[in-house]
Amino acid sequence: MVDALVVSWAVVGAFIVRFGLEPNFVVSGQEFTYAWLSVLLAVAWWFMLGAWNSRQSRILGAGPDEYKRVAAASLWLFGMVAIISYVVRVDTARGYVGIALPVGLAGLLAARWLLRQHLNVERLKGGSMSRLLLLGGPSAVAHLAASLERAKHAGYLPVAAYTPGAHDGPTVEPDSGLRVLGYRPETKSILAAIEACDADAVAVSAGVQLHPQTLRHLGWELASRNIGLIMAPALTDIAGPRIHTQQVAGLPLIHVTTPTLEGGQRVAKRLFDVIVSGVMIVFACPMMAVLALLVKLDSAGPVLFRQERVGMGGAPFRMLKFRSMVVDAEERLAQLAEQNQGHGVLFKIKDDPRVTNIGRFLRKFSLDELPQLFNIFAGSMSLVGPRPPLPKEVEAYEHDVRRRLLVKPGLTGLWQVSGRSNLSWQDSVRLDLYYVENWSLAGDLIILLRTIRAVFRGTGAY
Repeated sequence: MVDALVVSWAVVGAFIVRFGLEPNFVVSGQEFTYAWLSVLLAVAWWFMLGAWNSRQSRILGAGPDEYKRVAAASLWLFGMVAIISYVVRVDTARGYVGIALPVGLAGLLAARWLLRQHLNVERLKGGSMSRLLLLGGPSAVAHLAASLERAKHAGYLPVAAYTPGAHDGPTVEPDSGLRVLGYRPETKSILAAIEACDADAVAVSAGVQLHPQTLRHLGWELASRNIGLIMAPALTDIAGPRIHTQQVAGLPLIHVTTPTLEGGQRVAKRLFDVIVSGVMIVFACPMMAVLALLVKLDSAGPVLFRQERVGMGGAPFRMLKFRSMVVDAEERLAQLAEQNQGHGVLFKIKDDPRVTNIGRFLRKFSLDELPQLFNIFAGSMSLVGPRPPLPKEVEAYEHDVRRRLLVKPGLTGLWQVSGRSNLSWQDSVRLDLYYVENWSLAGDLIILLRTIRAVFRGTGAY
């Protein structure tokens, strides 16, 4: 219904803007008018959105696939309109098409975004969810349940577990708290468990002890009952662009490409950093001058705070910030060690007595980090990347955590748009490693847009 309303609004609006309220304009002398063309275009647009499966329940509410399909359907439609106009030599008004396409596409994307916000609220309350039976080994089931719990916006609700081959196991999975409905590696028993928990889909995770033929028969039975089958391989924090499926002898082989940031990608990221940071420096200079004056008037000490941080490959650099603490903050650190509210190797205090009055305002809206634009322009930092760590934090890193140093630290990142200081150490590391493994220029743009919202909210900044 929303698609129909937006498409009709765009087409009718384009008609009125271009031709006015009189539907007496013919197309190159043909027998049909633009009014009939508008009706055909609106109907075709609506059907194209359905043909591109942009309304499938599995893509609604999470991920970029929904937006991609809406854009692809719209562009393909108008591309076909242009081709047909050329083939039959119909001179379609460019102004009419030039208004309908961008306005309609923007309206569709905005409407889908609003619907997504409503759907996310519903899912956080436990509604509009697909009920899942998790099928696999005990540890894999627990991991999958925990991952889905963290991503409720995806719309999957684990309701029970089935662990084939785990004889005489517990009736309740200890880590996730899910009921275990069976252990027998038989299709009949699994179907009975599905009926018992009223599942909408079955998620097959790693460690499942089922013969391939049994799994194949299970897929047939689920298809006949209109129950979804989801395969959840033991791959974590791997983004879609790195995953490719290849059919070999009837087997869907999943290829995972190696993450790289070299050659053209590195040049593109550096060029993006230089251009954007340069423009931001020019426009932010008046604001930074005012903030520098406020910092100077608020308390004694230098305007800028220079601190050694660890960059890409473990190389140290001097990071710039507006000073938000008293000048002897480092010396008073030992006195506040018992009040540490940080996680892991991080030191954080929500109401840190060392923070100045203007410093609290600067930190709330991340204005103290504006001088880091000069770090970015000089090349020691990037606009988007992992949090720049202190040398003592790096010394305490475990082996896996050191992968954060494979890319330049960022002014913002997934940690910035996902909770900032409210995140646990484990969540901060997981987000940073996800960024390192799945970097893309499009992903950087999305993070920058999400940063604007996070900064204005001020949540988790202290």
